[in-house]
Amino acid sequence: MAPSENDIAIVGFAQLPPERRTNLTESDLVLRSTREVIAQVGIDKSEIGFTVSGSCDYLSGQGFSFVQNTDAYGMVPAINESHVEMDGAWAMYEAYVRLLQGDIDIAMAVGVGKNSNSDPSTLFTVEFDPYYLTPLGTDTWTLAALQARALIDSGKATERDFAEVVARNRANAKSNPFAQVKGDYSVDELLAADYVRNPLRRHDLPPTTDQAAAVILARGKRAYDLCERPAWITGIDHRIEAHLPTVRKDITTSVSTRIAAEAAGVGKGPIDVAEIHAPFSFQELILCESLGLDASTEVNPSGGALAAHSVMTVGLIRVGEAANQIIKNGKNRTLAHTTSGPCLQQNLVCVLEGDQ
Repeated sequence: MAPSENDIAIVGFAQLPPERRTNLTESDLVLRSTREVIAQVGIDKSEIGFTVSGSCDYLSGQGFSFVQNTDAYGMVPAINESHVEMDGAWAMYEAYVRLLQGDIDIAMAVGVGKNSNSDPSTLFTVEFDPYYLTPLGTDTWTLAALQARALIDSGKATERDFAEVVARNRANAKSNPFAQVKGDYSVDELLAADYVRNPLRRHDLPPTTDQAAAVILARGKRAYDLCERPAWITGIDHRIEAHLPTVRKDITTSVSTRIAAEAAGVGKGPIDVAEIHAPFSFQELILCESLGLDASTEVNPSGGALAAHSVMTVGLIRVGEAANQIIKNGKNRTLAHTTSGPCLQQNLVCVLEGDQ
């Protein structure tokens, strides 16, 4: 491939091992992940023209918590930096757009989340719509259970289908050194567990993980200086639906994912591997249908979000895992997906391709 000046690739990816309760601060996590990815591609941090991070003040319990993290990745000069109150995958999207301006060749995106500081079942209640959702006292798990019930009532899936997704992801995660939950589980064993939010059992819900991750992107021919086989971003798009699930026409499908997939060009060729951010088991079924994936696509060989789920990092890890399938494993075309908001409200789709 002879890249044009505006062709952009992921050339490096690093993630830290997940922990349930780490003693490290967010800044510590950022420092270690960015040092690792910078060393991996063999550059000096002064060569990075732009850095953008994704994190959440609610997780940190303080305002402007990302400011102290800028010291960890130490931009030169410090003004070449930005932040999104979103998963690191959206930080990657901003870095991608920044590279399109053409005046820099290298950018870095970081995601960090220390989730164990709070109770994940109630934390995001305070981030919901303050007039219609927060007063109900509902949480992400409860809304997901309502979506799962709607999926069952529609006849599209059963609780056994949910358990099969969990069993496959946990089995896949056995080969992933960065997975938190892994192992061989029978579907019947999973179905014997108690409900946490009917019809969801604990294994249908995401684990709580403290983690950080970082990717480095490069533009044009510069990508080959940093990586033998770059993962070129050939399509990327993200879409948003109404925040209130009650005003959406059908929560058993994901309209925003379907539109983003079409805009990113998912259907233009076969997808070898898809890394899908499905925080809840049944959402993988919804997303695979909305993305238009068929049986030839390997879904979540890393174990996905059911194996490790660090809020603000898990989506960027999906991007990094999909990129590594090209960089390290020789795949030709992969897909990364991440989501945010209640019941799959916001969705980002990224298509990556390697040189043939």
